[in-house]
Amino acid sequence: MSKVPLPKPTESELEILQVLWQHGPCTVRFVNDELSQKREVGYTTTLKLLQLMLDKGLVLRDDDSRTHVYRAAVRQEETQGMLLDRFVEAAFGGSAMKLVMQALGNRRTSKEELRQIRTLLNEIEQDKPETEKGGPDELA
Repeated sequence: MSKVPLPKPTESELEILQVLWQHGPCTVRFVNDELSQKREVGYTTTLKLLQLMLDKGLVLRDDDSRTHVYRAAVRQEETQGMLLDRFVEAAFGGSAMKLVMQALGNRRTSKEELRQIRTLLNEIEQDKPETEKGGPDELA
């Protein structure tokens, strides 16, 4: 059985999903108010986007009450993973190392962030079977 590919949200749709992931099921008015804190967005624009997202399968709508309540139909982690995979493939030729090197080289990384990165790398290394572990030239 093959998995149905996740629909790719636009930037505006991703902003709406962020609101729904953070706050749970919301009315159009609530979503619009949250979006308007960052930039001016018309209510009808938010409504139209949510309707398009419903058609794409990104959100679900509860029609039981007078005001429609929308909730995310896609999981945050899966959506972020799909978008990151596409980004890494398109921008870095699929190389996670190039992505990390670029990210670390373009901004100041705190000692705490570096400690957390080392911890994560150690955990990944411990979970890897011996046959997959590289030699001394491999980035740790």
